[in-house]
Amino acid sequence: MIIGVAKEVKDHETRVGLVPSGVAVLRQAGHEVLVEAGAGLGSAIRDQEYAEAGAEIVTNADELWQAAGLVVKVKEPQPSEYGRLRPNLILFTYLHLAPLPGLTDRLLDKQVSAVAYETIQEDDGSLPLLTPMSEVAGRMSVQIGAQYLEAPSGGRGVLLGGVPGVAPANVVILGGGIAGLNAAKAANGVGARVTIIDRNLHRLRELDDIFHGEVTTLASNDWTIRESLRHADLVVGAVLIPGASAPKIVRREMISLMKYRAVVVDVAIDQGGCFETSHPTTHTDPVYFVDNVLHYCVSNMPAAVPHTSTHALTNATLPYLLQLANKGLERACEGSKAIRDGVNTYRGEITYPGVAQSQGRSWKPLAGLL
Repeated sequence: MIIGVAKEVKDHETRVGLVPSGVAVLRQAGHEVLVEAGAGLGSAIRDQEYAEAGAEIVTNADELWQAAGLVVKVKEPQPSEYGRLRPNLILFTYLHLAPLPGLTDRLLDKQVSAVAYETIQEDDGSLPLLTPMSEVAGRMSVQIGAQYLEAPSGGRGVLLGGVPGVAPANVVILGGGIAGLNAAKAANGVGARVTIIDRNLHRLRELDDIFHGEVTTLASNDWTIRESLRHADLVVGAVLIPGASAPKIVRREMISLMKYRAVVVDVAIDQGGCFETSHPTTHTDPVYFVDNVLHYCVSNMPAAVPHTSTHALTNATLPYLLQLANKGLERACEGSKAIRDGVNTYRGEITYPGVAQSQGRSWKPLAGLL
């Protein structure tokens, strides 16, 4: 198979879908790899390194998309890339289609077989390709929140860990999954007062054990969220329903009750965000205020640390990419339930129920289409 590694075009998206070691693995398996010139520069990977691993460097993006049977990316296709979509193309990337009906229309119209990193799910319920970026985003959310709490950045002027005689910041984390856990590790590590809110009591017990009682765990309901937000300096939204739109668990009136120039970081913004006041922002223009509360809602947050993010992501994606390349999509799906779960569109049909339900559309099980 011919695998194409496209250069990302989303605002400040500096990650890349494959590293040179992955090129070498694919070449050893008998595949041809095309890498768009400059695709890895944002992650400090030069074209020469790809060439030495056996890739062909392609200077024309249109030619790469046309020649490749499988295109591997990091982020969903942008409007400038829609014209490159075509029938029989396998697209392997983060898609986050639930809040993107326009992109969904294009994938269906062009009959693209779109495999989403974020919905590949193993038998144990884990999301192996979402996990590494959730780890990065969770840790970054506190790092970024600390920066925007500083007065020159527009925040309250609060140091997360406080100092002797001055209380530390109150950090509230909504969601106790991978992103929430990593946010709690970062916030607890610098001495903040951390509260994790989740609806799963079993998960709250696990988190209490992990942190040896050093963080507060609360069962999720409207009252708990509202009262916790009243006292928060930093709120991290890390709520996830795989493949579907994130629930808006923080309403506008809750935001209006928060402290003056408190900060919210919506890690769930890729799936539409879990704050009613959230809308996607970019690294170029990352923040805005609602009711004097600073909102950071950058939809590709891990791109700020591309060297770490790219290697963490490609460590996880390569085994699945190799299966797709070796077997083709249909045979790979027959042999792997995880990959079947990853397929969001196939032959002009939505095949992932979470996407269909979020957009009010019909869907068809992939098994009936293969």
